[in-house]
Amino acid sequence: MTGQSAATGAAQRVGDVLRAAIEGIAAASTLAELDVLRRGVIGKSGTLPAIRRSIGGLDAPARRLVGVAVNDAQQRIAGALAARESELLDAEPALAVPVDVTLPGIQPARGGLHPTIQLMYDLNDAFAALNFEVYSGPEISSELYEFDYLNFPPDHPARESMDTFWLDGGGDGDGDRHGADRLCLRPHLTGASVRYMAEHVPPYGFVYPGRVYRNESIDPRHERAFFQYEVLIVDRDLPLTAGKFLVDTILDTVFGRPVPIRMRSGFFPFVEPGFEIDMRCQVCDGAGCRTCRGVGWLELMPGGSPHPNVLRAGGLDPEQWTGFYVNVGLDRLAMMRYGIDDVRLMHGADLRFLNQFA
Repeated sequence: MTGQSAATGAAQRVGDVLRAAIEGIAAASTLAELDVLRRGVIGKSGTLPAIRRSIGGLDAPARRLVGVAVNDAQQRIAGALAARESELLDAEPALAVPVDVTLPGIQPARGGLHPTIQLMYDLNDAFAALNFEVYSGPEISSELYEFDYLNFPPDHPARESMDTFWLDGGGDGDGDRHGADRLCLRPHLTGASVRYMAEHVPPYGFVYPGRVYRNESIDPRHERAFFQYEVLIVDRDLPLTAGKFLVDTILDTVFGRPVPIRMRSGFFPFVEPGFEIDMRCQVCDGAGCRTCRGVGWLELMPGGSPHPNVLRAGGLDPEQWTGFYVNVGLDRLAMMRYGIDDVRLMHGADLRFLNQFA
């Protein structure tokens, strides 16, 4: 095709677009229709800009000819759009119209529970059916309850400010404060178990959900303020198999089906023996993903029998009483329940995320 014939064909297409656009503008009966036509003809991805981009391969005289035609068509279409828009706006009913108070009102937006809170309520209901009490302790605690009573050695790294938020000058450089005088934001819930044991007579079973605080680096799996859910049973004769059954019951309640778990030996100062309890990752079903770091298993909770020193701190005789702890990362469990792979979403204020659970 010669340059002259290519230019003629392009100019003819411009004319066809112009005629169709003018007819469509005259027929538009709403502002919405007019906007669709505007974007389809002169918008960034519209017909005329596409023709303008296609003339780059023409020679200079042909480019000039087609370019003038495109500019003229665009100006005429823009003028027709503005005129028709003004006509439609003039035809709109006046805004100051009488209000009919008998018409139904606009239903207000409905809120909902945060997924972590909903999960906490579900677990509370499940344990209430098993005659467990729901207990709560203070968020501001002390070194005495969070470390000393829980059998943490004096040089344990969790006592340092890199993990724990110390309050009122009780952190580094304040060697005069110890025990009950050294205040902190609770780094875990286990200290509340000693408070409960000191206030109640065994046997008993209780749960205590709540938020805890640690000086963590935030990433898809860690936050500085997050929820835990701790469970403790105390009785005279309680086999370790009761602990596994407890974990199985929790996961079955949360997911509505059995979930594979594994219990590995682990060391925690407040339990003896202690276990690392893992569950199969429910985001990838064990195939490996970012949430489980590619291993297919997610560390869910520590567990085990309360250490004799912890029982003594709660006023119980370890020769007479034993029990089993589990401490669930509630946010992590909610992530598994709903298939969420980034814990930061759980603590953000993005309504697009939260509205999914309303």
